[in-house]
Amino acid sequence: MNTDSAAHRGAGREPHPFAGARPTAGGTVRRTLLRTALTGAAALGAGLGAARPATAATPIRDTQPRPGTPGEALRELAAGNRRWRACRERHPHEDPTLRRTLATGQHPFAVVLGCIDSRVPPELVFDQGLGDLMTVRTAGEVLDEAVLGSVAYGVLELGIPLVVVLGHQSCGAVRAAVEAEQSGTTLPAHMQYLVDQIGPAIDHDKDGDARIDATVSANVRVVRSRLAAEPELAARIGTGKLAIVGARYELTTQAVHRLA
Repeated sequence: MNTDSAAHRGAGREPHPFAGARPTAGGTVRRTLLRTALTGAAALGAGLGAARPATAATPIRDTQPRPGTPGEALRELAAGNRRWRACRERHPHEDPTLRRTLATGQHPFAVVLGCIDSRVPPELVFDQGLGDLMTVRTAGEVLDEAVLGSVAYGVLELGIPLVVVLGHQSCGAVRAAVEAEQSGTTLPAHMQYLVDQIGPAIDHDKDGDARIDATVSANVRVVRSRLAAEPELAARIGTGKLAIVGARYELTTQAVHRLA
């Protein structure tokens, strides 16, 4: 994957974006108050020291070039996640001038395919603002034709250089899939479709909560592999114009780390 070190918004040199040790699934979830004035903020990357209490922040309008390569986009997301974890969000790209500019077009630098879970909004956990991310959200990051078309639109029509498949700790859709398989229960309405799609990723080498946690990561890898196998996306990966990566958000630490 391209790891160009060209300047980009709000991020210094980041040799290993999304790196960091994965916390265990246990522990009390730290709930961070989401201020209603926000329209977007987020964070990604390795661990930080003790977080400073959150204070009201004035939205910052950046003048740095927008990330144009997979490496630059990864480093921008990593820097944003560090800000989120430290409660030092910048809330970029919310000012009136920028809003008027976006009325005529958009140039997002990353697609994030994430879960619908209310605790994991990509714009927040990566500290990004209007026009920065194209987000697609389904329970358990499940793929269907609409999702595939949405991701392809961002990459092929808008030239986005990075796709992140973002799973998260304590995913309810993954838990439902594991428990449905164990009990043989059929879920109501369209929810059965979700568990059927997640089912092939279930890790049968583990039991209990460990199985659910391992399946969260396995499911991200399966979805990432399916996207990367799409011919048009694979062609862009082959030329270095696109990277598709898998990552996890840990509710207990607010950290995003990349999955191999």
